[in-house]
Amino acid sequence: MTGTPVDPYLPDHVPGGLHVARYDLDLDYRVASNRLDGRARVHATATDDLERLSLDLVGLRVSKVLVDGRRPGRFAQRDGRLEVRLARPVAAGAGVVVEVEYGGQPGPRRGPWGEVGWEELTDGVIVAGQPDGAPSWFPCDDRPGAKAAFHIAVTTDAGYEVVCNGVLVGHRVRSSRVRWEFDQPEPTAPYLATVQIGRYERTPLAAGPVPQDVVAPPRLRAAHTHDLARQPAMMALFTDRFGPYPYPRYDVVVTDDPLEIPLEAHGLSVFGANHVDGRRGSERLVAHELAHQWFGNSLTASTWRDIWLHEGFACYAEWLWEEESGGRTADAQARTVHTRLRGLPQDLVIGDPGREDMFDDRLYKRGALTLHALRHAVGDAAFFEVLRTWTARYRHGSVDTPALAATITDVTGYDAAPLLTAWLGLPALPPLPRR
Repeated sequence: MTGTPVDPYLPDHVPGGLHVARYDLDLDYRVASNRLDGRARVHATATDDLERLSLDLVGLRVSKVLVDGRRPGRFAQRDGRLEVRLARPVAAGAGVVVEVEYGGQPGPRRGPWGEVGWEELTDGVIVAGQPDGAPSWFPCDDRPGAKAAFHIAVTTDAGYEVVCNGVLVGHRVRSSRVRWEFDQPEPTAPYLATVQIGRYERTPLAAGPVPQDVVAPPRLRAAHTHDLARQPAMMALFTDRFGPYPYPRYDVVVTDDPLEIPLEAHGLSVFGANHVDGRRGSERLVAHELAHQWFGNSLTASTWRDIWLHEGFACYAEWLWEEESGGRTADAQARTVHTRLRGLPQDLVIGDPGREDMFDDRLYKRGALTLHALRHAVGDAAFFEVLRTWTARYRHGSVDTPALAATITDVTGYDAAPLLTAWLGLPALPPLPRR
């Protein structure tokens, strides 16, 4: 798939004339005052002949802009956008580097989905960018299909652990300040970029084949050691079912504060203190967030209309793990969920839920049921071969439902269009096939 389509669920996030290849972010953050000073270098290609360009940025004040090392004609901020009039035109296809210096007190962006983005914890920071919170801390093209590489450096107070996307490539202590530097070459959607800061300790969970660490407050060590002990077995199961893990490592951050829900980011997941109870009470969520590394992070929906490709797959992974770990079979879980959904309103089209309902739990569950219906139609061996082919074909890329339908046909010869239309394109809940 080529190009980055306009996302109808993000009407304010319009193309700004750039195809971004890489963000280089250099951030200085002071925890006590919630003061962020940043410099972003946005490496991009002009998508058209440009006399102006724009990026998404919310709540932070820009002090300086350079385009290819020169001052532009002018720049201004309005309605969540940084608008730049160029001093000289840029031809379509030409490389361009936009450098932005900015600062202020970052906070979450408020919108239809509540508050998302940069948020202060009791003692630290969490960045939860889904679906439109990335501009709360750096200038970007904040659309899910606009994937780019990242290099993130964060300088902050000593005594705090910093976790960002990618691999830690630098760590320097300067008196009471510490600089952390991370490199992440895999293309990722801006909403999946993150910064996590807290008084954490890092504990190895698994050394290989995928290194896994837990980054959490020392007081939660016993609880998370118990609750996450089976995550390496989840990784083994999902690698078998979905194909190779798409990143060099996987970390789990547990904040000292409670969180309403866990969240996924590129190469890591974030849980609240309330999600580690010492009784594996949130183990299905551990499986869910891990599965997002394949479905949502490596394979990212081109637009939010196809969010079922993230959440339906991650929900189905929960069912696979419960069966693997000695609980109910995936089929038994599917039938329980189907019975429950039959009693709920049949007014949601899963393949285009609308921005207000894109996080409705019915979408998660019916998306998983869609996959279970497909599994019935093609058989277990073909079904899991479809998943492995799907993740390999679009690794680190952008996807939509027609691409999945084509993959199903290529692998199995089965025309999945009628099944997908029934489950995703119509509000009425179809019957679940019997084996």
